[in-house]
Amino acid sequence: MSGWKLNADYLRTSGSEAALRTAFGSLDAVFALAGQRVARDPLSEVLKVEVAGRHYYVKRYHGAGKHLRRWLGRPRVKAEWQNLRHFAAWGIPTATVVAWGMERQLGAFDRGAMITAELPRTTDLARLALDDDPRLKDRHWVAGISRQLASITRTLHAHRFAHNDLKWRNLLVDEGSEGVGPRIYLIDCPGGTFWWGPFLAYRVIKDLACLDKLAKYHLTRTQRLRFYLDYAAKHRLDAADKARIQRITAFFEGRE
Repeated sequence: MSGWKLNADYLRTSGSEAALRTAFGSLDAVFALAGQRVARDPLSEVLKVEVAGRHYYVKRYHGAGKHLRRWLGRPRVKAEWQNLRHFAAWGIPTATVVAWGMERQLGAFDRGAMITAELPRTTDLARLALDDDPRLKDRHWVAGISRQLASITRTLHAHRFAHNDLKWRNLLVDEGSEGVGPRIYLIDCPGGTFWWGPFLAYRVIKDLACLDKLAKYHLTRTQRLRFYLDYAAKHRLDAADKARIQRITAFFEGRE
């Protein structure tokens, strides 16, 4: 596809529709935006911009890779916006996609972008681990976040979808509010897609192993086991669960 779309529902309820249409109204306008660069790689960059007092993340792709990747397969930017919209449809907390689209030239991917609204007062779990945040030592806080994450992961896999990079850096947690506990959000998923049969089983193991990669250093064995039981919706392990846990814990052996 070639084109550019705005999230009409979001614009209508934002209270700043005119400003958003000016800033994000076309792919040309989006590629002309200036802001704080927060990430960059050979194919893309992420900017943080402010419009009408609210922050947005603008991810711009200026390439799809070398050779046949420009013509074949789903461009990463398209995968990103489609996957985040899947998450929202499945009831998984995620960033709101405000605008999205791409262009092709002579059938080959040329450029594309996706804009998401900032999730205020959030921090990714990897940052909490790096900072040795005291919340990771609070068993009640960990239990609440773990239950939410188990539900999110189970929902993904129930739809035969694997994230493929389900690491702590792609999980944001907010500070909660009075009477409402902290909430976790799933973001950044350009590599996720649907799988079947043994291919799905392998990707499920990878997703769970990615989550456990940091968990084994910051959570107790009991907390990790509780997460798995919540994910599997079971009260105790059976032989199949024990075999799966062995595959999870061994997945990255020799690769860290």
